[in-house]
Amino acid sequence: MSYRYVVQVGDGVLREKCAEVKRFDDELAALLDDMKETLHREDGAGLAAPQIGVKLRAVVIDLEEGYFEMINPRILSVKGEQRGEEGCLSVKGKYGIVTRPNKVKAEYRDRKGKKHTVTGTGLFARCMCHEFDHLDGVLYIDRAEAVFDSGDKGEQ
Repeated sequence: MSYRYVVQVGDGVLREKCAEVKRFDDELAALLDDMKETLHREDGAGLAAPQIGVKLRAVVIDLEEGYFEMINPRILSVKGEQRGEEGCLSVKGKYGIVTRPNKVKAEYRDRKGKKHTVTGTGLFARCMCHEFDHLDGVLYIDRAEAVFDSGDKGEQ
């Protein structure tokens, strides 16, 4: 495992649609290991492959619900609504107010290619939507009703 540089807003790779993963091999496993290491070092909740410059449909999420590696994820259904703060490892020093579904059911494959289904609510649902957006070149700042500097938290 090794740390990878997190690409910042303005880099074109963050605006591109990512390719589906076709090969579930040692190269993919190494990428996922590096993503996990990077996520933990950056103290984030989720990380998508384009955030480290790799245009593949791969996401890692680490929350109370557990650690998930989601390859070629696809949202099956959404329910409800939540409005709250979001930040991003690729948009340092900012946060925004974003409305997302409160419940998300998604399908994905693991590092071996096995298909899984998961349902998340609250923060987990928000994180899935946020990270899956990255795979289509969408950033939370595109969906935010307002974006603030992190230093402005006390002034809201």
